[in-house]
Amino acid sequence: MSQSDITVTETATPKRPVRWHIAVFLAPAFVVYTAVMILPLIETLRLSLFNVVGGELAFVGLANFAQLFGDPRLAADFWNAFSNNTIFFLIHMAVQNPIGIALAAMLSLPGLRFAAFYRSAIFVPTLLSFVIVGFIWKLILSPIWGIAPNLMDLVGLKSFFGPWLGKPESALITVSLISVWQYVGIPMMLIYAALLNIPDEVLEAAEIDGITGWSQFWKIKLPLILPSIGIISVLTFVGNFNAFDLIYTVQGALAGPDGSTDILGTLLYRTFFGFQNQMGNPPMGATIATVMFLIILAGVSLYLFVIQRRIRRYQF
Repeated sequence: MSQSDITVTETATPKRPVRWHIAVFLAPAFVVYTAVMILPLIETLRLSLFNVVGGELAFVGLANFAQLFGDPRLAADFWNAFSNNTIFFLIHMAVQNPIGIALAAMLSLPGLRFAAFYRSAIFVPTLLSFVIVGFIWKLILSPIWGIAPNLMDLVGLKSFFGPWLGKPESALITVSLISVWQYVGIPMMLIYAALLNIPDEVLEAAEIDGITGWSQFWKIKLPLILPSIGIISVLTFVGNFNAFDLIYTVQGALAGPDGSTDILGTLLYRTFFGFQNQMGNPPMGATIATVMFLIILAGVSLYLFVIQRRIRRYQF
């Protein structure tokens, strides 16, 4: 082939069209996400490095963090909120996610009648407003006008009833279980979808080998849905360490009694905006928000770079 033929061939090659429509479709979502998430995050991180000095906002570096962990009152409030938040998360991991997995396993059984109704009934609470959920459960558990004492009396358990939301030793567990009731439908649906995604050839091969029923779930299905369980765990971690709304609705901004249900979200709210006689301190509130961001970032990074690599071999 001559040089002229090569030149003609190269000239005749059509140019790839510019896919400008991709940028057009992504632009609205990018603008909204930047305005609602990225810019507030950057401003929060910036504000955590400033404080009011002489009536003006001045750069103080890491002084706010030193005050947060060095001041006895602030440190006590922070570590109390952090420990309560950790318990809140562990209850969800120990109760919500296993129940969600068990429900998904039962609903995925072939031949189960009214399976669609059960799925819908379990998932509906996740669609309810946290204000409605908190108010309803406050009414149900009220020792004065609640229906919980009467319902427990019907089964002979009224002696075990108590003002669970009013006792420091039981308030956090009670609020956590209310949250579990509301959001158990999310892990159930995610695991249900993962179970349906398992290839039929794998299940048929297991049945040929005599592995059926719950033995098939533990030996075949569970290892294959570990990546989905990992994702659910990360979502639970992020959601719980960002939690605020349900605690605020049920127990108020003070997260009583005696701070027993105070978590990082409610502590951030009181510190940033103030409450009752407490004056708001936006720089210190931004400092707490930054610490929350770093905690969540550390947890997600641990999953992405350590745990996910160990369970990736189970994926198809």
